[in-house]
Amino acid sequence: MGLFDDDFYSTKVPRRSSREQEPPKVLTSRSKWTVRRSRRGLSTWQVSVISSVISAVVAVLLFSLVTGQLNQEQARETPVIDKVTVSSGDPYDRIIQAAALARPAVVSIINHKEDNEELNILDESALGSGVIYKKDDSKAFIITNNHVIEGSGKLEVVTVDGQTHKAELVGADKVSDIAVLSISAKGITSVAQIGDSSKVRLGETVIAIGNPLGLGDSLTSGIVSFTERPIPVSLNQDGVYDWEQEVIQTDAAINEGNSGGALVDLDGKVIGINTMKISDTGVEGLGFAIPANHVMETADELAANGRIARSYLGVYTVDLNNPYVPLAEDQRKELKLPSSVQDGAVVLDAVGPAEEAGLQLNDVIIKFDDEPITSTLSLRKYLYDQTKIGDDLKITYYRNGEMNQVTVKLLEKPEE
Repeated sequence: MGLFDDDFYSTKVPRRSSREQEPPKVLTSRSKWTVRRSRRGLSTWQVSVISSVISAVVAVLLFSLVTGQLNQEQARETPVIDKVTVSSGDPYDRIIQAAALARPAVVSIINHKEDNEELNILDESALGSGVIYKKDDSKAFIITNNHVIEGSGKLEVVTVDGQTHKAELVGADKVSDIAVLSISAKGITSVAQIGDSSKVRLGETVIAIGNPLGLGDSLTSGIVSFTERPIPVSLNQDGVYDWEQEVIQTDAAINEGNSGGALVDLDGKVIGINTMKISDTGVEGLGFAIPANHVMETADELAANGRIARSYLGVYTVDLNNPYVPLAEDQRKELKLPSSVQDGAVVLDAVGPAEEAGLQLNDVIIKFDDEPITSTLSLRKYLYDQTKIGDDLKITYYRNGEMNQVTVKLLEKPEE
């Protein structure tokens, strides 16, 4: 018995038929070659061809069946979207829409300054921008920068449709650099939507709208370069930084006259009021806007009261340790301070509450309550942010090398 005992492979040799057992015939030259077709079945090559065709057909059918099942399963799993909005293909389409929404509420402001009023001369400092942020039956109210309207003799507002309106100053605040104007509500149909500046994101696309160099209704775009950038400010323009403004930094082009205009997000909402730029050789794309949340707190109080009420101590000081305006060595010796005292605010003049409490020239303030005071900036920030009018403030200071304490009742800061 062979190794394989099946119908597909066999080592058995079949017996010859009786015809095959006969001796072979010898063919002579006269003999004819005769080819006889086999009646026993198809040849090997025919079987191969047919097998190949059948295999291909079966493979195609199987592939189609499997693919169809997968497509049906995917179709069952994929949610059906009822409404599809066809994209315009323009990546700047949102900028166009946002500009169209915010633009009508941005105005140009002309400041006819007192010293230029007779000659009717306008310079770059007399031009600015503003944003209509609310209106009632009789008046529309406009936010702008304090430095836009400072020293004004007469104020005019030009709306986007080219109409000129006489403006009145409702209130202004030098510290926050915010002012509020009012004009007649007649013909005013657009009011800006105010956004939430706390939700501004780094890299977000923004639009600056304003009146740069008198070219009213101008628009530039860029991104948010920094969301909360503290910028030192000299309130008295004496070169000494005595305040700090928190701003949104952007690379959108901001030029003279853009101040007071709108910084707008892609929803068309005002997220900041353009206030300044850094202009110097080799400097580009450094513009700043006051965040809308800070602006609205100030604007609402200005609209209600005409001014911002802040605590008042009554001292004019310089920094004990200021890298920009350092004290001379002989001046430091006059103070007779211990070597451990390196920071503080040196009193140059005391009036009002401070004078009544006994503070005087060359006193060095080092603490308010229990908080360190390291500079004029920290002194002012503590007064404005941490105290209220009428509070009792404990002051720690050095005089002639000795540490002293005094309590002062804070009053309301007088108008400047």
